[in-house]
Amino acid sequence: MSERKAITLLLEQLAVLAPMGYTVGLHIRFATPLVYTSSYPTAWVEHYNSHSYYLRDPLVFWGVGVEGTTRWSDIPLPDPFGVMKKAAAHGLNFGAVSSYGPITSRSIVGIAHAEREFTDGELGQLRELTVRLHIEAKPPSELTRAQIEALRCVANGDRHSAAAEKLGITESAFKARLQSARIRLEARTTSEAVRKAREYRLL
Repeated sequence: MSERKAITLLLEQLAVLAPMGYTVGLHIRFATPLVYTSSYPTAWVEHYNSHSYYLRDPLVFWGVGVEGTTRWSDIPLPDPFGVMKKAAAHGLNFGAVSSYGPITSRSIVGIAHAEREFTDGELGQLRELTVRLHIEAKPPSELTRAQIEALRCVANGDRHSAAAEKLGITESAFKARLQSARIRLEARTTSEAVRKAREYRLL
């Protein structure tokens, strides 16, 4: 199963668990997630993003500082900007958050409910889905030097023949390097492989 399909199936399970939606940030590095998606009400997502609440959100601070799973109501952090109160005004009255992974590549998943607290069993499901999403979205840790050289040539705008000449290899060998890089990065095209390599900070 491809990484993309596996993540889609896990998000479908998360949607069943979270009647008022979810937010998923996977492999957060340098304050930016590798994968981000949210199914919270559109009006709340737009308000949240336009006010940069991720810089003030106690759930984010908790998720960065603690690895675990808890209900929103059990988080002792202050909320001086009233983010949680504003979320409740959009129907997100109850919720839970789960954080998993090393601090250098942390994944944080939040779910919401309009009518009640999540049960302990549901918290267990959230934890399991968070771990599985984190694992499925894990970026490759490295490419070979040859793969990096080939992708860098493409990123710099070199044609295959020119890149092969620059690297002192045949054009077919150059194409083979690109193909192996695409396979390693689970990319359908070379341009997607270049994009992923940049996102994973491998270039």
